[in-house]
Amino acid sequence: MREYDLIVIGSGPAGQKAAIAAAKLDKNVALVERNFNVGGASLHQGTIPSKTLREAAAYLTGVRQRELYGASYRVKDRVTIEDLQFRTQRVIEREVNIVRDQLIRNYVDVIPGTACFFDAHTILVTTEDGNRKVSTDKVVIAVGSKPTRPDGIEFDDRHIVDSDGLLQLPEIPKSMIFVGAGVIGCEYATIFRTLGVRVTLIDKRQRPLDFVDDEVEDALYYQMRDEGVQLRFGESVSSVVKTDDDKVRVCTDSGKQFTSDSLMFAAGRVGSSGSLNLDAIGLETDDRGRIKVDENFRTMVENVYAVGDVIGFPSLASTSMEQGRIAAQHAFGGKVSHLSTRLPFGIYTIPEISMIGPTEEELTQHSVPYETGVARFRELSRIQISGGRHGMLKLVFHRETLKLLSVHIIGSSASELVHIGQAVIDHEGSVAYFRDAVFNYPTLAEAYKVAALDGLNKLC
Repeated sequence: MREYDLIVIGSGPAGQKAAIAAAKLDKNVALVERNFNVGGASLHQGTIPSKTLREAAAYLTGVRQRELYGASYRVKDRVTIEDLQFRTQRVIEREVNIVRDQLIRNYVDVIPGTACFFDAHTILVTTEDGNRKVSTDKVVIAVGSKPTRPDGIEFDDRHIVDSDGLLQLPEIPKSMIFVGAGVIGCEYATIFRTLGVRVTLIDKRQRPLDFVDDEVEDALYYQMRDEGVQLRFGESVSSVVKTDDDKVRVCTDSGKQFTSDSLMFAAGRVGSSGSLNLDAIGLETDDRGRIKVDENFRTMVENVYAVGDVIGFPSLASTSMEQGRIAAQHAFGGKVSHLSTRLPFGIYTIPEISMIGPTEEELTQHSVPYETGVARFRELSRIQISGGRHGMLKLVFHRETLKLLSVHIIGSSASELVHIGQAVIDHEGSVAYFRDAVFNYPTLAEAYKVAALDGLNKLC
């Protein structure tokens, strides 16, 4: 008889939801976590601390109120790394307690230690006190991912760091170079620029956020340049060296040189699957440590599932949670609902970006007749009241049926606003809904009505 019905390896968002979903099906569940505290990289190095850092930076620097009170407005004149870490640690501690309480209330056993496969039904857990074999019927791999560290770069977690090391800097540097202008690079570049750091952002691509609506992407780059961020796109880094005066010098293939106090590499992430001993069950990964799964998140080994960042795209905490739930439901014959192909994305830059649905370019490629409606945030009373800055909300809809196809937003509360559009899209709704709906006034949500009227007027 199996010791457990399910063992989940990893306690991030995907692992948490998989364990709890199985427990609610009256299964005997254990969750193995190598760190002392539960929550995974998402809670301790990724999503939660980075977004908390963003909120702390925006609040303490007063950046959201400067339209009203002037460019010199600050909550605190000199923001220190201790100020930022205080808020971050408080949030992490509270979130750890919430996650642990949820696991306890659902009778999930938390086993501290590092897990690897002995065989498909046996997990070897290594702890400070030795090794323990735990048998199980099913396994869910939810080990997440870690930052890529390119060869030849001497990371020291002080002057040259990745996204994990960035949160442990001993002080806020006066200048920083970010190599890689994807989501993580852009987020941290805008956060540190808000803190007054001189920022240079380098990427070999001309349009690093090419999955974002062109107009929104252009607006972000405009805002970044306006705030003083140096954007060096189309530049490939040839070398990174520490100088004798504790600076970091970056050389590019084009012959340019950039020097700063610190540098962060945002070169993507790889699955944290290397220590799982997957060879023991005949499971392979790709060159980035990712595991292949089917639509129910089952691997090539019948009783083994994988969810979250370790399976690759979209690598979002939000989707990882749902993947974990679906995997557990499928493993034990519960009611399975497939993950929607229409997912909201949020990029927590300053200003933030959020979207759901195809871009105009994608619709053009598929010969879909569409029209757009735009609401400029500067026209909204709520923005003026809150002291917000510029932004926009764009609705894309079918010209003939008026069916809402996508929503693209940049500006205050974009990641919250997008869910209104998501609900209408998921229910095959029309842009006319927003024309006829009554929204509280003054609100940011009113942007939907303004955008709908703008778009429908173009059809006249």
